[in-house]
Amino acid sequence: MLFVLHLVTGLWIKAQTMADSSEMTINLAVFGRTQTGKSAAGNNLLGSTDFKSHCSPSSVTTCCSLGHSCRILGIIRRNGCELALRIRVLDTPSYPHSGLSKEQVRDTVRSALAHHFGEEGLHLALLVLRADLPLCPDESDHTIQFIQELLGPTWKDFTAVLLTHADKAEEAGFSEETYLNSASSTLLSLLSSVQHKYIFLDNQKSIIKEERAIVLRKLLSFIRQNNYQVLRLKHSNE
Repeated sequence: MLFVLHLVTGLWIKAQTMADSSEMTINLAVFGRTQTGKSAAGNNLLGSTDFKSHCSPSSVTTCCSLGHSCRILGIIRRNGCELALRIRVLDTPSYPHSGLSKEQVRDTVRSALAHHFGEEGLHLALLVLRADLPLCPDESDHTIQFIQELLGPTWKDFTAVLLTHADKAEEAGFSEETYLNSASSTLLSLLSSVQHKYIFLDNQKSIIKEERAIVLRKLLSFIRQNNYQVLRLKHSNE
C-alpha cells in the first residue's frame, strides 16, 4: 500500500468558507521528541486538556489523538466580517519513542494523517523543540528525515517550529532576539529551511486568552504565506 500526498491550493479553503461563511477550520499536527511539551502545546492551541501531558521517564503518547477546539472569535475577519475559527490538532507519538520502533511510529502517524486529514488536508505540521535545550546536528537530522518521510519533499512549506519552555529561556535572561543570536547553527539552519516560521511558547502554565490569540494569528499568517495550500495525505492501492 502506498502513501500518497496531494497538494491542494487555496481554492479548497475558499470553497470551505463559502460553504459556511461564518466559520473557518485549520488542521494542525504536532511532532516532536519525548518531553518536548508536544502534547501540552496541542492543549494550549485547543484551549483544552484533550491530550495527556505530564512528566514521565518514558514516552507518554503512544497513539495518535485528534482534538477539537470550540468556536474561537476575535481572531480572523473576511470582507469586513468576523469569522469563527475552529482548530483541529492531531497529537502524535514522539520519535524516538521509548516503547515503539521508528516504523511503528511512522505507520501509526501516517494512518492517522490519512484518516483525519485525507479529504480536508493538513495546513501545518508543528515541529516542537525545547527552547531551553540545544538542538544538536544528529537530533536535527533524524527529526528532519522523519518529517520528510511523513510529509514528502514539500515538508518545508508545511512545517513550522514551536519552541516550547520559552519561559525557562526568559528566566535565563534571553529575549527572543538574544536567544536567536546565541542559538546553534543547527537550529538557525532549521528555522531558515522552514522560511523562519517559528513561535516561542510558554509551557509553565496554560497560556491566557490573549497569548493564545497571538499564537493563533501567527499560525494563520504562516498558512496565508503558503497561499492557504493544504496537504491531503491518503493511503492508495494504486
